[in-house]
Amino acid sequence: MFISYFFLNLYFVKILDMTVNQILSTKGNDVYSVVSTISVYDAIKIMSEKNVGAILVIEEGQLKGIFSERDYARKVILKDKSSKTTMIKEIMVSNVFTVQPTDDLDNCMEMMISRRIRHLPVVEDDKVIGLISIGDVVKCIIEKQKETIQLLDSYINGTQA
Repeated sequence: MFISYFFLNLYFVKILDMTVNQILSTKGNDVYSVVSTISVYDAIKIMSEKNVGAILVIEEGQLKGIFSERDYARKVILKDKSSKTTMIKEIMVSNVFTVQPTDDLDNCMEMMISRRIRHLPVVEDDKVIGLISIGDVVKCIIEKQKETIQLLDSYINGTQA
C-alpha cells in the first residue's frame, strides 16, 4: 500500500510540472509571422490561410509585436478604419509577453488570465520557437486530468499495472 501511495504521489508531482515544451511537442513549432509594414488585410488573409487567431510580427529575427483577431475587431472594425490601408505597425501589440519552453503551464495560465491575453510566443535564446494559445494550455491540462482520473480509477478498483 505504501509503495502504491508513493508512486501515486510521484505521478501527481509530474502532472503539476507540465511545461510549455509538452504543448510544443504535441502541437509543433510552427511560427507564422509578418512584418510591421504589411497591411492588416494581408495579415488577416495569411491568418485565414493558416487557420490561426494571431500572428507574430517579426523583423530581422526579432519579435516586434503580435496581431490578433481581437486587435482587428477592436482597432480596425470598431474604429471604422480600412484594413487595406492600415498597416500592422499601427495596431499591433508591441509589449508582448513571452514564455520559455521550460515555463510551467500553471504560470502561463495565470499570466493569460491576469493580463487578458490569449496567445504567448515561446522564446528561447532570443529566438521565437513557437506560439501557444489559451486553448492549447486548457487542452493539455484536460488531457493530464483525464490521465489522473484513469490512474485513480484503476488504483481504486485495484486494476493498476
